[in-house]
Amino acid sequence: MPKRTTKAVCYVVQDGHLLVFTHLRQPMHITGVQVPAGTVRPGETAADAAQRELLEETGLHGTVVREIGVSDYDLRPARDEIASRHFFELAVPRRDLSRRWIAGETDASTGAPDEDWECWWLPLEHAHVLAAGFGALLGSLDERAA
Repeated sequence: MPKRTTKAVCYVVQDGHLLVFTHLRQPMHITGVQVPAGTVRPGETAADAAQRELLEETGLHGTVVREIGVSDYDLRPARDEIASRHFFELAVPRRDLSRRWIAGETDASTGAPDEDWECWWLPLEHAHVLAAGFGALLGSLDERAA
């Protein structure tokens, strides 16, 4: 029976561009293009985790606009885990969409060495390239909360 985890996924959009990152020390064919995301900690809400992950992974402070939905993602065979992903739309202060920056973090859960990645803004019409099911609810960005 696979382990079940709860994750928060961040969609930050400005002027038709989605905030993404690519790993600098890992091959693109392994990590792909990603959005900020991570595990919800005990006692933390998924919305709070989204804001924390955005800051940890990009250095940007953001606020949750709304929860878009939830989708399960099966990580097997890479990991014996099924992630229940809570997708959020977040807002950040206005950014220069042509700017790229380096961010990263240490994986506290595994003790793995620092990971570095490049953050940048991807045109939404190209967001089909997102890895590992991170694009699962992109279509919902145009839908307004009821």
